[in-house]
Amino acid sequence: MSEKSDGPHDDAGLQGTAASRLLSTTCIWSDTDAPPPAPPAVSPPAPAPAPVEAVTAAAPVEQARSTPWPPRRLSLALQGGGTFAAFTWGVLERLLEEPIEIDTISGASAGAINALLLASGLAEGGREAARSRLSRFWLRLMHEASFRSLMLVGGFSPAGSSVAFGPTLRSGRFDPIDLDPLRQALSRDIDFSALRDARCPKLLIAATRIRDGQQQIFRNDAITADVALASTCPPLVHCAVEIDGEAYWDGGFGGNPPLLRLAQETATADVLLVQVTPARDSYVPITLAAIDRRLDQIAANVALNAEIAGIEWARAHAAPSLRLTRIAAEDSVDGLAQRSSTDLGRGFIRLLHRSGRHAAERWLGQGTTATQDAAPARAEPALV
Repeated sequence: MSEKSDGPHDDAGLQGTAASRLLSTTCIWSDTDAPPPAPPAVSPPAPAPAPVEAVTAAAPVEQARSTPWPPRRLSLALQGGGTFAAFTWGVLERLLEEPIEIDTISGASAGAINALLLASGLAEGGREAARSRLSRFWLRLMHEASFRSLMLVGGFSPAGSSVAFGPTLRSGRFDPIDLDPLRQALSRDIDFSALRDARCPKLLIAATRIRDGQQQIFRNDAITADVALASTCPPLVHCAVEIDGEAYWDGGFGGNPPLLRLAQETATADVLLVQVTPARDSYVPITLAAIDRRLDQIAANVALNAEIAGIEWARAHAAPSLRLTRIAAEDSVDGLAQRSSTDLGRGFIRLLHRSGRHAAERWLGQGTTATQDAAPARAEPALV
């Protein structure tokens, strides 16, 4: 079954995670008074200086061994952003060349599609099968370069759809393609039955519940082609997707991608966020299309920035062992904020893929020092 992100959680299921440690060691939600401060301890007399030869590096060595780099186990948060998610394809392809175990994957919109391709491939045939599924999907999407291709990766944002198709979309009467071809296309590349296999990573796929605007998280046993379609459903281009009597739109509205829930439920200390929607833009837009594009980029990152701030707070107070790192497409692709997430040009998608591989290469080689800062570390710009 799916689970609401705003509902109560089973504490037993979060045993030992960053969130459970946070909840158990803080009292900010409690009405009880804080215990009185303990009296100051009396410092004992300072001991005589130890011989120089007694000083060893045992503690630093042990810490280095407990935090290897690259991580042996990793959880992934995959942001959606239309064809910009081809950058994630390159990142994942490079990671699959390393002996890294993937624990949990969260995703929304195109990030959800990448998550499902990766997870079903890993369950069926390991890293090579996952690489093959990702490559086959993106190459087909690139070569088809069709309206359906953009629907499959949530390429139409609310503002972009309004500019492209006009006021007809606002009336809700525009439904240019039936769900069946989209469902068939997804089922061709994703084996949804494999998502229930014990070898499959845990999945947290987001969709936005229209009734109350809340984020809905779908897990492995509840994920179907309809869930994938709901997570990528552009509200001004396609009618809502109904699942168990509830109507859903694109999952990127509520959390792109779900990050706090991932931090709560991952069994690993390392979480990698792959961010494809640009956060920065040095130009002030003046045309309607450019303004809408920039508004979409800002909106796509608002919830993400709030969740990152929450995780930073958790790390500072109760979960110092959690390592959140980030690879951002805008650090590798010049002028990405001025590009369209509906661009299906082969050269552009190949650039994104190649840049993703290079960014992942840099991330793998950056070592533990850059990943233990308070803020999520960005990979250095990749060579394009």
